[in-house]
Amino acid sequence: MTFLGSRLRHLLELLDGDVATVYADLGRPGFRPRFAPVVRTLATQGPRTIRDLAAAIGVTHSAASQTVAEMTKQDLVRLEPGSDARQRIVHLTDRARRLLPVIEAEMAATDAAAEALDAELPYPLSRLVEEAITTLEHRPMRDRIGPVVVGRET
Repeated sequence: MTFLGSRLRHLLELLDGDVATVYADLGRPGFRPRFAPVVRTLATQGPRTIRDLAAAIGVTHSAASQTVAEMTKQDLVRLEPGSDARQRIVHLTDRARRLLPVIEAEMAATDAAAEALDAELPYPLSRLVEEAITTLEHRPMRDRIGPVVVGRET
């Protein structure tokens, strides 16, 4: 269990790094794997606030905001003011819409590859990840660490 965060980051690097390579092989260098769920969600559900987009793809508001900022730089999305001055609505650009067939094909292939990976493991990674998320949402790491550390002298 030592360095759990480092091992999880390494696992994510192995997974996302290869998917990013696939995008480069498909002539889309610079397209990051974390962009795909945003593009798909906006394509199927229409423009969304960053908060709604974060909820739809299962990430924090901060993570969605950072992803949208990167995607804006690459002309994949544009932001428009919402009804509330603090609210920004995320829209796909024409450039992103043209990428949809490539994104859909990659995501289907990635889903199949993930299922094959799960089948090779003694315990499906996808199930373990979902169970870990649910467990941590019920009792966060802070609550698990706090009682051990609080009260100790340094």
